[in-house]
Amino acid sequence: MSGKFPPAVGYLTYLEVIIIDGLPNLTGYLPLTLAKLSHLRFISITKTNIFGPVPSFLSQLKNLTYINLSENQLTGSIPPSLAKLTKLNVIHLDRNKLTGKIPDSFGTFTGNVPDLGLSNNQLSGPIPKSMGNLNYSTISFSNNMLEGDASVLFGKNKTLQIVYLANNKLRFDMSKVEFPATVTTLDLHKNRITGSLPSSLASLDLTYLNVSYNRLCGQIPVGGSLQGMEPSAYLPNRCLCGAPLQACK
Repeated sequence: MSGKFPPAVGYLTYLEVIIIDGLPNLTGYLPLTLAKLSHLRFISITKTNIFGPVPSFLSQLKNLTYINLSENQLTGSIPPSLAKLTKLNVIHLDRNKLTGKIPDSFGTFTGNVPDLGLSNNQLSGPIPKSMGNLNYSTISFSNNMLEGDASVLFGKNKTLQIVYLANNKLRFDMSKVEFPATVTTLDLHKNRITGSLPSSLASLDLTYLNVSYNRLCGQIPVGGSLQGMEPSAYLPNRCLCGAPLQACK
């Protein structure tokens, strides 16, 4: 398939699944005719050269459970109206050229709370405080220009498992964060995080941790998988010490 995305797809009235992957010659906007696909449950269009905005008309497709528009040439802001989709399990918009803020509405999903992938874009501004009201399982916001306090995403009673926030401009005191016991992947490297590593990290069953290139200080808590991580998971920082780094003085 090459050329512009065919508008005629929108006239396949009972279509439930669209999967298009790895077609670099596919270009153009996603056509408005797709809004007619009221039975559509699954849309995955990846690794193409489609451009233009993420279509706001997707919010009209009430049966959608899965949206993956990663690795395209999409621009503009993320439509707040996506939060109206109550059946969504996944939103992946990674590796595009999206700008603007993460919508406040992403703290107002009223049905499922979807796994959220927005990494490798040009998003800016703070992570909405409203997102702290919801219980996300997977969040991937790495390689953007996000600022401010990301600790709103965490909390002792949440069930967050996978967190990628690397290479932003996030700034908060890590020693004050209560991490959910469910976290297995925590990537916070290349931010502006201060404080020390909380002792609660030692009780987590972490398979991946990276807090390097921040402004952390103090002793690495003893326990769990923390001493089994490579030194590069912690360095450089302001003054972290203790295994697997040099002993604290």
